[in-house]
Amino acid sequence: MKNIRLYIAVLFSTVILGGSVAEAQTTQPQQKKGWSKKAKGAAIGGAGGAVAGRVIGGGTKGTIIGAAAGTAAGGAIGRKKDRKKDPARYEQYADREK
Repeated sequence: MKNIRLYIAVLFSTVILGGSVAEAQTTQPQQKKGWSKKAKGAAIGGAGGAVAGRVIGGGTKGTIIGAAAGTAAGGAIGRKKDRKKDPARYEQYADREK
């Protein structure tokens, strides 16, 4: 019985101290960054491709192929949208010779 009380006390103190340390480290409120258009396109494309692959292919193999194709297509379309939104960011990676 004493061991259980000791374990509970140690667990409780760890939770309390751990919470105060994590709170002390955040000095400014962090703004949440949303998903990029590439990430959204890949996620939506992968889900849509998996459903389409399941319907067309009828099995696990069709689902996997559809998900892979949808992810690639959705990611490519989203990347194109990201490049259009912020071209300077992508041009710095293309100009590696400088």
